[in-house]
Order: sequence, then structure tokens, then C-alpha cells
Amino acid sequence: MSQYADPQVLVSTEWAEEHLNDPTVRLVEVDVENDAYDQGHIPGAIAWSWQRELSDQVLRDVIPRDKFEQLLSQTGIARDTTVVLYGDNNNWFAAWAFWQLKIYGHPDVRLLNGGRKKWLLEGRELTHDVPVFAFTEYRAQEPDYSLRAFLPDVQKAVRDKYAALVDVRSPQEFTGEILAPPGLPETAQRGGHIPGARSIPWGKAANEDGSFKSFEELKELYANEGIEGNKPIITYCRIGERSSYSWFVLKYLLGYRNVTNYDGSWTEWGNLVAAPIERGIASPLREAVAHAG
Repeated sequence: MSQYADPQVLVSTEWAEEHLNDPTVRLVEVDVENDAYDQGHIPGAIAWSWQRELSDQVLRDVIPRDKFEQLLSQTGIARDTTVVLYGDNNNWFAAWAFWQLKIYGHPDVRLLNGGRKKWLLEGRELTHDVPVFAFTEYRAQEPDYSLRAFLPDVQKAVRDKYAALVDVRSPQEFTGEILAPPGLPETAQRGGHIPGARSIPWGKAANEDGSFKSFEELKELYANEGIEGNKPIITYCRIGERSSYSWFVLKYLLGYRNVTNYDGSWTEWGNLVAAPIERGIASPLREAVAHAG
């Protein structure tokens, strides 16, 4: 993994297995809910629910600083703890947790490369034991919202074209054929994508075993859509979890400096009165001809 711009943000399944009993490391499984965790998890891992513990369901926001401090304190995490996150869906919600821990300034956060999927494919140990750790008095930094794009930032990007917009949803969501993946409740009134966005589905960054593709493959993937880090990048999806995965790829694996995650995503933009949208597949050749004319 040394080929990535910041290889320290990833750990292998071998590394995780070697550090199962390391008191300076805390493994955390992050899913929408804890059903998968309850069926068996990495020994020593604790569980965080994205739905109940990492999202403010009243404000539709990241959890406030005091709730964040309480969460980390009750799971035995201190400022000097190495937090290793993993989960289902190729680390969607683990990437969200990574993003949120970085917003609140935790120094050492990493993703388990391949997440729960790779751990299971390799037949590594699972347990039903739920660990208990001593309570800490965690103190977070003031939130760093330079990692986050808000609606006015995206509106400015559409109006002034100062940033590259990366839509990481499926092609069917991008074109407006469907509003959300089957079985997922959060949706919008309209289908389509934010004007000018490039379609680069999050899954193109992953190998079959859930691990990330190589630096060269990732760089080519984004460069083919004109995303090369020469201007700010804003990632978005439907509710912000898939886009946090692509945000992680762009910022930490490729090393592009100015990358933000628009967690309002399509459920905000697609429900916004009078917001412009596009449908169908954008053609780079057509756009080039239009700009030349």
C-alpha cells in the first residue's frame, strides 16, 4: 500500500490481525445498524451505528461535538488511540466515520483495506463477544468544516465552475432513471445529477475483494473524466456515505489537496425548489465542441 499518497491511512487485514490485542489500537465496525456486527465481528472490535450514533437525525447533520466526545469516551478511545474503521458495503459508512473523525481532529484514523468483505473472504476469525473498555475523557477539536461542502459551496461551483463535481452514484441514478438504489428509503423528488458533474461511481475504485485499486488505476480512473486535482473537487452521492468513500480515495490515496464531501448530496439538491438539474449521460466530446463554439 506504499504506492498511495498517504499509505498510513490504510491497514491490511494481516496488520489488523497482528494488532488485535494492542491496547493502543481500537477496531470499530461501522454499519447503518449493528446487524452484521451481531452476526460476528473482528475480535476486540466495537460497533458504531451510522443511523443512531454518527448522524443527528433531527437536524440531518453530523453529530455535535459533545455527542462525538461522549461516543468516543464510552468506547474507550483517547486522543492517542489509533482508530481502525471497517464495515460492510466496502466501507461506505466506515469512510463516513473516518471523515467525521477528521472533522473533529482525531490524529490517527485508518481504514481496514477491504473492510468486512475481505476479512470474511480470507476466513479470518470472528467472535460474538462484545468488548468493554474503560471510559475516557475524550476532548475533540473544534470542527474542521474545510473537509465538508455545504449547499452554497455547490451552488457556487455550478454557477462559477470553480470546482469539479464528482457524482459517485450508480449510472442509473446519475441519468435519472432511478431515484435511489433498490430498498433504500432516502430519496428525492427528481432524478438526475447536478449540472456539470462527472459520473465516477464509487465502486470503480474497488477490487473484487473490496480492497482499493492501485494508485495508477485510481489516477487513470479519475483522469479519464478530467479529475486531476488541478482545481477543488466536491464529491456527492445520495446521502453522503458513498461520497465519503470517494472523498477518501481522492484526498488520501491520490493526494489531491482540496477535496470536500457534500453530504447533503442528491437528497438535498434533488428536493431543492428551482435548483437546476441535468439528466442523461454527459458526453465529454459534446461538451468540448460546445465550449469550442
